[in-house]
Amino acid sequence: MNGSILVCDFSGVYEAEGFLPVLQEGSATVLDFTRLEGCCCYCDEPASAFITAALPETLPRLRFLDSGDYHYMSHLLALRETEPFHLVLMDHHPDNQEPAFGGVLSCGSWVKAMQDGNPLLRSVLMLGPEGCPQDIPEGWMDERRGERLYVSLDKDIMGRSWARTDWTQGEHTLGQVKETLRRLLEGGMEVAAVDVCGELPVSKGAREEDLRINLNTNDDLYNHINKHLNQ
Repeated sequence: MNGSILVCDFSGVYEAEGFLPVLQEGSATVLDFTRLEGCCCYCDEPASAFITAALPETLPRLRFLDSGDYHYMSHLLALRETEPFHLVLMDHHPDNQEPAFGGVLSCGSWVKAMQDGNPLLRSVLMLGPEGCPQDIPEGWMDERRGERLYVSLDKDIMGRSWARTDWTQGEHTLGQVKETLRRLLEGGMEVAAVDVCGELPVSKGAREEDLRINLNTNDDLYNHINKHLNQ
């Protein structure tokens, strides 16, 4: 039976944080990709095919994707959408670069891959990167009321008091992120999915303090998002 949460485990970080038991209590479907090759930062065709085949037939709306190295999972998951949707990306980076190696999907190019390869994508709103809005523009949600929304959150949008990642980070607080999520999830659009990434695995140097901070933030985000998805 599919759970109410999808967990994509590439690095074992959720177990290291102590967050995995919380997710399992929430009836999580955990996909173990810890031994999968060709998937860190760049996702080659064999890895992409393996991941796609492993996805459950019915996808939970709440998804945890591991570190930002695997943010391309948002694109692979959104390929399963069957109706038009809008993407809101909350991130310190735009993730819309040209692929560096022969068109291989990457954590830095997945937004462009979605724009080029998902005909159901209607628009992309980026919140957080330099030169982009830091909050939802006035009227953006009203203009799309009743339409479908996919929210993708990379915790590197936050400062180090609230998140520890292996990428450069922004200055948003957890409170600001939660308020933006609240407005998105209560704003009159149909929520297709919310995914969260931005962990710091032990293999990338996470120490006890890093794991503790990420656990606390994950737990807070999980409860906050879950509450609004189930209202």
